[in-house]
Amino acid sequence: MSAPVFLADGTSLTSVASGSTYVLDGAEGRHAAVVQRKRVGERVDVVDGAGTRLRCVVAGTEGSQVRLTVEETVTEAAPGVVLTLVQALAKGDRDELAVEAAVETGVDAVVPWQAERSVVVWRGDRAARSRARWVATVRSAVKQSRRAWVPAVGDAVTTPQLAARVRDVVGAGGVALVLHEEATTPLAEAPTPEPARDGAGAPELLVVVGPEGGISDGEVRALTDAGARAVRLGPHVLRTSTAGPVAVALLSERLGRWG
Repeated sequence: MSAPVFLADGTSLTSVASGSTYVLDGAEGRHAAVVQRKRVGERVDVVDGAGTRLRCVVAGTEGSQVRLTVEETVTEAAPGVVLTLVQALAKGDRDELAVEAAVETGVDAVVPWQAERSVVVWRGDRAARSRARWVATVRSAVKQSRRAWVPAVGDAVTTPQLAARVRDVVGAGGVALVLHEEATTPLAEAPTPEPARDGAGAPELLVVVGPEGGISDGEVRALTDAGARAVRLGPHVLRTSTAGPVAVALLSERLGRWG
């Protein structure tokens, strides 16, 4: 069984050497020591969210701190293509369910979209609280899926702002795909960007998913006029909580991430 993952909040782990001692404290330390009751000799990983992973063994616990012996420091390369899910706000917790599963299937960033038919509206304090829930959902999914990279959560965008983002992505050599049930091009035949060799300046692959009521014709026109391509996910119409993660999984396979 793979080792559980804990996050080193806001701290780079690149300088932590094999054989050294690392102290996991704060909320993550408490969770490991008090909630999970980690014991001496058990294996855990600590990641910094930016690709560095410490493979560790528990050396001891004291209160809400866990003392770890670092056996290996591993650096995981940045993605050659940044896979971004633009998820329309949805009622209930369907948008958060989509974000959670998308992180587990390999997405690199998520962007909340205030679509025309979104029942939920993010404004003022609610916007801040709702985005904070998405951030917490991403962090939890990162730990569940044992990832070393924490996907970024953008600010909510309107359709004009999203169209501008699509224009920038396509102009920089990326690709934007809009999932639409009436599209004739299958997702499997949609183009993907050429990956960056060293992770620097990686192009973006933007996947846009509408709310439960679907994407309006005006939104489709605005996004395709900006350079996006409308694609069909498959023969069935999926919920907004399902469509994004399925698309991310299929694209991750095409990008060679699941080889």
